[in-house]
Order: sequence, then C-alpha cells, then structure tokens
Amino acid sequence: MTDLTELTAVQLLDGYRRGEFSPVEATRAALERAERIQPAVNAFVRLTGEEALDAARRAEERWLRGQPCGRLDGVPVTVKDILLMRGHPTLRGSRAVSPDGPWHEDAPSVARLREHGAVFVGKTTTPEYGWKGVTDSPLSGVTRNPHDPARTAGGSSGGAAAAVALGAGPLALGTDGGGSVRIPASFCGVFGLKPTYGRVPLYPASAFGTLAHVGPMTRDAADAALMLDVVGTPDARDWSALGPAPGSYSEALAGGVRGLRVAYSPTLGGQVAVRPAVATAVRRGVERLAELGAYVTEADPDFADPVEAFHTLWFSGAARVVQHLRADRRESLDPGLREVVGAGSRYSALEYLAAVDVRMELGRRMGRFHEAYDLLVTPTLPITAFEAGVEVPKGSGHRRWTGWTPFTYPFNLTQQPAATVPVGSDGDGLPIGLQLVAARHRDDVVLRAAHALYAAGTVPAPAGVGRGGPTPAGS
Repeated sequence: MTDLTELTAVQLLDGYRRGEFSPVEATRAALERAERIQPAVNAFVRLTGEEALDAARRAEERWLRGQPCGRLDGVPVTVKDILLMRGHPTLRGSRAVSPDGPWHEDAPSVARLREHGAVFVGKTTTPEYGWKGVTDSPLSGVTRNPHDPARTAGGSSGGAAAAVALGAGPLALGTDGGGSVRIPASFCGVFGLKPTYGRVPLYPASAFGTLAHVGPMTRDAADAALMLDVVGTPDARDWSALGPAPGSYSEALAGGVRGLRVAYSPTLGGQVAVRPAVATAVRRGVERLAELGAYVTEADPDFADPVEAFHTLWFSGAARVVQHLRADRRESLDPGLREVVGAGSRYSALEYLAAVDVRMELGRRMGRFHEAYDLLVTPTLPITAFEAGVEVPKGSGHRRWTGWTPFTYPFNLTQQPAATVPVGSDGDGLPIGLQLVAARHRDDVVLRAAHALYAAGTVPAPAGVGRGGPTPAGS
C-alpha cells in the first residue's frame, strides 16, 4: 500500500484525480506523522486536527464531483508561525505576543493557499521573531534535525523543514530574511526557494524590511513551482509586491539546463572555508549540471563579504520588532535577540543609509555578473548541521549565526531568487545543499535547474520519510 506521507503534492493531486486515494486519507496520514514526530523533533507549535480533517472532507466531496476548487485542493500544508493564519494565534516564537484574538486574517500567501483548497495541518516553529539561523525559542523550545535529533534543524524556518523532511505534509510556507528557508532546507535535506523579493506578497510588512521573503519548502522543485504559481500573485496589502508572474513556473520546468551559462563559485573567491565533504558533494552536483548540457565555468562574483551592512539592516530590524515592548517584557526575550536589539538600537540613520549604499552596490555588481551568467552555484552552507540549542557551532569562533551562513544572506541584500537542492550527505549522514542563484525575476531559471537535478536522479530522497525517522521516546 502506498505511504501517502512519501508522496509529493503533484503525486497526491494525481492520485485524487484518479480516485486512488482521497484528501481525507492524505490529511490523516500527515497529521498522524506530525503527532508521531513531534516528541522527537518539535516541529510544530500547533496542529489543527479536526479542523484539517473537516477541510479535507470538503475537498474530497469536490473531487468526487469532479470539481476541485483550485490547484492544491486537498493537499496538506504547514505554515510557519511568523505568518498570519485565520483562526489561530501567530505568536512568532515569543512569550511577548499575546495569544488573545481576534486572529481573523490570513497573510497573503496563506490566503492564496486557502483559495486553492490547501488543507492546513499546523503551524511550525520559529526562533523568536525569526531572528536567527537556528530554531529555538523561549516559547516553544528547540527544534531538532530529522536525521539526528541531537543536531539543529537550522532556521529560522526549522519546523517547516523538519515537517517536510519527515512527511508531515509535502508543502510548507517559510520565510527567509538571511537564509531562513535555505538554511533549514539544506540541513534537513529538502528543497527550499527564496523567490525574488516581492514575488510572494507579505503582510503585515516585516520589520526587517525588504530583506524578508516568503517562500516554499517542499519535497522537490516541481512542488515548489506549483506552490509558487499559487502564492506568487499580487495582494493589495503589500505595496512592494510584484505584478503578475510572466508565466507558469510549473510549465517552465521542462526547459532544462542545456545551454545555460553556469558560474560555479566553491568559496566565493576564497572568502569561505568549506568542509571537504560539502565541497565534494556540491562539486558532483555541478558536474551533473554540465553533463545535462549546461556550460559550467568556475567563476566568482565580484564582492567582499557584506556582513557588516547586513548586520546594520538586520539588527535595526530586530530593534524595531520589539520597540513597542515594555522593559519588563523585553527581559523575557531570547538573550541573543536582546543583544542584537541593543546593537540595532544604537545605529544612526546615517549608518543605516551607508548599509543601504553597500546593498545597492552589491545589487549592481550581481546585476552585471548575471549579464555573463544565467546561474551562480555555490554550497548552500559551508558546514552540515551542528549541535541543537546553540546559535553557532561550538569552537567555531563565530559570534552570530551569520558567521556560518556566508553563502545565503548576500542574496537577501540583492533580492535575487535563490534555492537549495540536496545533493548528498557527509560521513554522519547529514544532508548537504547546493545553492542556485539567478538574476532578479528569473525564478524560472532557478526552478528549471533544480528540477533538472531532480529529474536526473541526482537528489536523494528526504531521510525519515518511509524510513522510520527519529523514534520518539516511549514509541
């Protein structure tokens, strides 16, 4: 019998169409898997239970009539607890947010999923206000890696990545302000896409400004393309949102990589120390792109590490997030968040604008770079998952999470589309991700290249799905 938790959204929809199984069966399987994995990985802050099954029953009735209401009718999906979901508190990983309602509004991406019949099975964990690259918070505790619960799932969309990897729904909504979709997707061995800024509308506006993106986290690139077709449409509540997409991302997948000009930068010009296992797996992925017909050149983008500018913008955003809190409420915040809030509150307007200048110059350089290359390929991260419950690997010498994420945050500054594709694992069985980056508005190129790797059999299946996964105590 088919294990429905192993199937992608595309496969579920095909099964519904053929009458092989139903949305109720798929939703029940996702909920049961979520309940089973929760003690081991802590991916959820809330499961919707009967509410999800009621929605699945309505979807099943529509499929039986041959009248599905949208492109995702009856597909289980999870939502990061940064994004509003009608009828449920959005606590953002913080004790400082009151759970009292009314919670009567969906974020734009959630609203589009609802309109297309998606079934919401739960809200996933986040660090407090999504501020760092791992997922632990004073509110919900530590989220752990599906491959080894002693390790971090990454962040800040760690719960979303763990849920997808372990079969608790094939689709998840995450957010990415400096790598927060790509980091946990890489650590957990799933696909994650940070679309071009504005492609997926965001409301309420993020205090982190135009660094903050919303993106799909999925079993593969085809599911992400389908999800982006649904959520990547304008919403009047976001004045910075892009207009309608130029075409269907799902239909663009068939283009393949033949003839694409690919720049492979293994270390960003020697700026990043990459672990040998990571370097080897990513290089094999790049070689596969060449075998599929891409023109691959080892070439580095021309920029120095923009981390100080990123810190100015990011820490200022963190200070703005908690500006409304009384002093006594601030004492309940994650200690690391309190530190960056303190730093952010001390920046002057001139320092902030100087960081914006760095950002604009970086965008100019990457714009020119993509006149010569359709894609930039790097490792997603220079390391694999480390100990859960800490912001940086012990003994690394890093002070903040940005120290071990040098491949991700530059492309939030430039607003480019970037995705991570799992391409192997290290000696401990921990996933390794390859990052694909394209020019702004060329999300289709990123998805095409990722899909080509999946279609060629380059990408391993998410661990845990159909393989037992981590075993909760007492099970």
